[in-house]
Amino acid sequence: MKIAFYGSSLLSSYWNGAATYYRGLLAELARHGHRITFYEPDAFDRQAHRDIEPPDWAEVVVYPATEAAATEVAGRAATVDVVVKASGVGMFDDLLLARTMAAARPDAIRIFWDVDAAATLDEIKMDGPEHPLRRALGSLDFVLTYGGGDPVVAAYRSLGAARCVPIYNAVDPAVHFPAAPDPRLASDLALLANRLPDRERRIEQFFLEPAASLPDRHFLLGGNGWGDKSVPANVRTLGHVPTRDHNAFNSSALAVLNVARDSMAAVGFSPATRVFEAAGGAACLITDHWEGIELFLKPDEEVLVARDGRDVADHMRSLTPERARAIGAAARRRVLSEHTYARRGAEVDALLRAAARTARSVA
Repeated sequence: MKIAFYGSSLLSSYWNGAATYYRGLLAELARHGHRITFYEPDAFDRQAHRDIEPPDWAEVVVYPATEAAATEVAGRAATVDVVVKASGVGMFDDLLLARTMAAARPDAIRIFWDVDAAATLDEIKMDGPEHPLRRALGSLDFVLTYGGGDPVVAAYRSLGAARCVPIYNAVDPAVHFPAAPDPRLASDLALLANRLPDRERRIEQFFLEPAASLPDRHFLLGGNGWGDKSVPANVRTLGHVPTRDHNAFNSSALAVLNVARDSMAAVGFSPATRVFEAAGGAACLITDHWEGIELFLKPDEEVLVARDGRDVADHMRSLTPERARAIGAAARRRVLSEHTYARRGAEVDALLRAAARTARSVA
């Protein structure tokens, strides 16, 4: 099937945590024979910080960040079998949702793909019946989500979605794997996270406060936006870390930390891309607690779980290199067995083909 996918960026992870997710899933859909065109705006300086050039498994259309250009590319939805509008494009989101779905052929499959479902549902709750997505839900075939489990499915169904299916993050073993440690990235605990308003306080609690309590240990903070943040003397900030350096980042620390955004931590069942990147690299992962962790990694054997900064500090005090290696190896075995993009892509492919068969039978 021909798929038009309107998202934030496939080519750049700069201020764009969804890039790894898009790449993993869409590459797999291409392997199942789908022809993908990804539409992304030239916005937020992302094109100046590309991690990859356009891949051979997707056509990428970069359009000017103007209303006229967004309207024009939205009209191209009329030529495809599957129209996907992702959340968080960052420019003209409401316009793209309305225009792509209006342009879609009557027999096309219409999908809203939510990469931050908890935050989107909060917006709908605040805006009420007039929220653009809420008005559109009845016309969509699917809502697919980055995570959220049964709570998000129930919430979307209650708002009028015909079907809501979580498609979780995963690992691509060809992309995420153990790397040789890089002395420039050496640390006891490393965190890769952009500075965002709905996560900053949790990062202070789970990363900066433990660092202050362990002045003899070395902490590394990668991600955009931290340059003017006051941090303890034993915390080194890196700025943006391109995806090509993620394996070395994960392999050069004793342990790697994951900190969920407020909304995702509250809903649960939302493992971030960082969880699977770290596990794929056989890193010892410490994560803040969220409901549903055990569906992805087993606490104390495949991941260490912290309910607050004190737990993080306690884990660091007791963690030995031998135990860190054992946890990382166990995590890698688990994700390669159960949580790959090959599995996730097959799941989406099955949904699309079943929907196409249903549409043909109805016709």
